[in-house]
Amino acid sequence: MATGFAARFTEQGRQQGETHLVLRLLNRRVGSVPDAYRQRIESLPVDQIETLGEDLLDFTGPADLEAWLARH
Repeated sequence: MATGFAARFTEQGRQQGETHLVLRLLNRRVGSVPDAYRQRIESLPVDQIETLGEDLLDFTGPADLEAWLARH
């Protein structure tokens, strides 16, 4: 049981860390991320956060983030 507990918190920490990094990168790439988008990103599963982290490299403005979120 302790193993499942530890694994869950390890995964939660990983998700929080990746989310924090993606949000920082988005702030640099497209400007300030609105709270509604921030909340949406924070609720994404890890695999989608990783995908966003890769896709944001091609973003040129806030509209790209909005379109990405609409598709996911």
